[in-house]
Order: sequence, then C-alpha cells, then structure tokens
Amino acid sequence: MIIINNKDLELNDYYRVLIEGERIDISEEVLNKVDQCFDFLCEFSENKVIYGVNTGLGPMAQYRINKEDQIKLQYNLIRSHAAGQGDALKPICVKAAMISRLKSLSLGYSGIHRNTIILLKELINRNIYPFIPVHGGVGASGDLVQLSHLALVLIGEGKVLYNNEWKNTAEVFATEGLKALKVHLREGLGLINGTSVMSGIGVVNAIYAEKLLNWSTAISAMINELVESFDDHFSDELNSKKKHKGQHKIAMAMRNAISDSKLIKKRADSLFNGKIEEKIFKQKIQEYYSLRCVPQILGPIAETIENAEKVLANEINSVNDNQVTDVDSKHVYHGGNFHGDYVSFEMDKLKIGITKLSMLAERQLNFLLNSKLNEILPPFVNLGTLGLNLGMQGTQFTATSTTAENQTLSNPVYVHSISNNNDNQDIVSMGTNSALMAKRVIDNTFEILAIEFLTVIQAIDYLKIQDKMASGTKEIYEHLRLIVPVFKEDTPKYEEISAIKNYLRNNNPKIVN
Repeated sequence: MIIINNKDLELNDYYRVLIEGERIDISEEVLNKVDQCFDFLCEFSENKVIYGVNTGLGPMAQYRINKEDQIKLQYNLIRSHAAGQGDALKPICVKAAMISRLKSLSLGYSGIHRNTIILLKELINRNIYPFIPVHGGVGASGDLVQLSHLALVLIGEGKVLYNNEWKNTAEVFATEGLKALKVHLREGLGLINGTSVMSGIGVVNAIYAEKLLNWSTAISAMINELVESFDDHFSDELNSKKKHKGQHKIAMAMRNAISDSKLIKKRADSLFNGKIEEKIFKQKIQEYYSLRCVPQILGPIAETIENAEKVLANEINSVNDNQVTDVDSKHVYHGGNFHGDYVSFEMDKLKIGITKLSMLAERQLNFLLNSKLNEILPPFVNLGTLGLNLGMQGTQFTATSTTAENQTLSNPVYVHSISNNNDNQDIVSMGTNSALMAKRVIDNTFEILAIEFLTVIQAIDYLKIQDKMASGTKEIYEHLRLIVPVFKEDTPKYEEISAIKNYLRNNNPKIVN
C-alpha cells in the first residue's frame, strides 16, 4: 500500500502502483490539511476577488461572476475544455497522471474539497481509466484540455476504460457504487490547472528509459563477447581517467556483465607479449566505435535519465496550479506554477538520449549483419543455406526505418511555443507533446532492441559459444531462446520480434543493476 502523506512520492512508488499493482491510500493528516485549505478559501473569498472562484477564466478574468453562478462556472470550465482529439492515452499513462494529480492536490494548497482526492484514489485503485486523448495540451496552464477529460469523469460524465471496454462513466459508477464529484468551490479549475498529464507520462517514460539503458548495456556486453574483444575499453583504469559518472556507471556495468566470461581477452596476453611479428595483424587491434565506445555513448544518456527523474520527482511533489491558497500566511497567491517548462525540457533531452541509444543499437545490428565488417558471421546471420535463405535480412529494414523515425522525432518541442488563448498564453511549454513524443521514441527503441537481441542469439548459436559466455549474459540468451527457438528456415518474424519486445519491456537484466 502506498500512502499519500506529507512525504514526497518517489518514482519507485509509481513503479509499485503502475507495474506491480499496489494500491493507494490517503493519510488522515493529508485529508485534514485539504479540509483546512478548503475552509479557509471559502471564507477568504467571500469579499475578495479570487481568480477562478468569482472571476472568469483566462483572458476573461476581468469579468466578475455572481455568487449564484460560481459553481456553474466550474462545470462550464470542465465541459468546455474536454475538447481533446486523437487516440486515448495508454492506461498506464492515465493512471500515472491520476497519481500525479492526486499528489499535487493532496499538498493542501489548491482549495479543493477532500472528496476530490478520495474519488481520484478510488479510480486509481479500481483501475478505472478516464478517456484522455493524446491531442490537446499546450502545457501552459498545464494540461488544461487533457485534465478536463479526467475532471469530466470525476463529475460522472464522459467515458472510461473499464475491464478493457469503453463504457459511459455513469454506468461504471453505478456498477462500482461510486458517487460523482459535487463541485463545491473551485474543483473545476483545481482539477484541470496543472502539469499532471505531462508529469505522469514523463514518469512512465523514465521507468522504461531506464530499462532501455540496462538492456542496451547488456547487449553491448554480449556483442563484445561475440567478437572476443579486449577488456581495456571498459576497464576502470581507462574510464576513470574521465570524470563523468555516467561513463563510470556504464563501464562498471559492462565489467559486471562479463566478469566470468571466457571470451573477453586481455591485451597484455596477446599484443603486449612481444611475440607478434606479422606485418598485417589477423586479430582486431581495436573494435568499431559501436563496441568500443559504449561507456562514452551510454554514459551521458544515463545521466540524462537520472536528471529527468530528479526533475519529475520535484514536479510531482509540487503545487502546480493557479491560484495557490496558503493557509499559514492567510493569503491567496496568483502566478504560473502550472507552466510545464521543466518537464518539457527534460522530455526533449530524454528523447534525444534514447534516440542516440537506438542509433547505437542500429549500428551494432548493422555490424552483426554485415559479414564484411564482423568477419566471423555469415551474411545477415543466416544459419540456413546462403542464397536460398535470407536470415535476418528483412528485420534490418524495420530497425533502420524505426531508427530514422526516432531521429525525426528527436527534434525539440520545447522551443515550439505558439501563442493562443487570446494571447493570454503568449508563451507555452508544449510539455505534453514533448512527453508523448519521448514516449513514442522509447516505444520505438524497444522494437529496435528486440531485433538486435534476436540477431545476437542467432549469432551465439552460429558461433556455439554458450559455454564460454558469462553466466549473466548466458542467462539472457537462455530466456530469449525460450521465446524464439533457433531457426534456419525463413519464417515470418513479426510476432517473434513483438514477443521479445514485450519481454524486454517487462523485465530488467540483473547483470547491470
């Protein structure tokens, strides 16, 4: 059970709920603080002008709203802004967004009623997923449009994914015995004014980016075993001479992965022994960059993921709407905590990093498939009859195409602000677009890595090196062989690639953790 209390949520808490299925509860301490904020705002707003309570919204904030119309304003806001389009966000992203909104509102500065977070908690625990479309967020007043679709469900309208079927919210609430939220003061604005969708998607991205990094490190170690490379390019002695901790992390992970391998060579044993007299050396003096420079390539990506996780942790544990009601100072503050620049910038950096990871995978794959480069494997790692069979030839097109798509998607969104909302929102973050594009790059990269892993296990069988491999890399090989047996004849590979992709998404290589 994850308890929402006065402590920060950690990304591991999201993992426990999103991946491991743990439930959420709310401490009484939090509920009491939310009550105090709500009561204070009700009293404080009686004879004062408070944005979004007794004024219009956005560029219409100059219009006073009569007391008898104030609740209607909140409903109008939710319904009018539930205007998104496109496919529904994946359930894991919707649940992450709900957790993020729950945590932000639970901090007790938003002036909402306690029933709001209680109902949010119930939707999370019962796996009821509001329809939230991918298109609609500019990330300035937060995720106004997409969060409106969440708010629409909380007031008993719209539709939800329930037991893998789309159903009317009212029908599902009746089945589950849930009561629709009754708006009291500013639940409309409090629910939709914030960065919770981009942050939720960002957390999901961070979880899977970390897995990609681990798998990329593992497969890089396996390819070094395939070619029986020297060990000095991932040695501590070499990598410690640079001061980047990401590089140190990757080099150490590679050393751990192949610590008991019988395939990796020491340069001193074969090249520094004074016995080689050839004019043209038969063995490789240095490997290609995609094998030799893995710590230097994956190192900055490791640091980028780590920084994104820090920024996301700060965002999800922050108050990110407007206005901010502070009971302690007896004041209401107006500003721009809903602006999603921190998340947007990190998602752009993350997708650039993962795109580079996919480029590394594609180059390693090309090395394995091109017999003229590796000089130890048949063309396209073809275990059948050369000419008659084609091996992994067809899969390379998919990997190359998908890598190219990643390269296009890696262009930054953060700098593509477009003024809107009658120029009230004259500079925006595009944070949700950035998070969604990063998610697509991450999803794509699992496909590329799946093709690379399929190629590697075929290469292992061709070279018959299983008994010489490190115990950890051999274990990966054996797990993947349970999914795809060794093959010589040509058969459709799309389902097998998909099966490996799902395995990579749902597991982490132990050898690099």
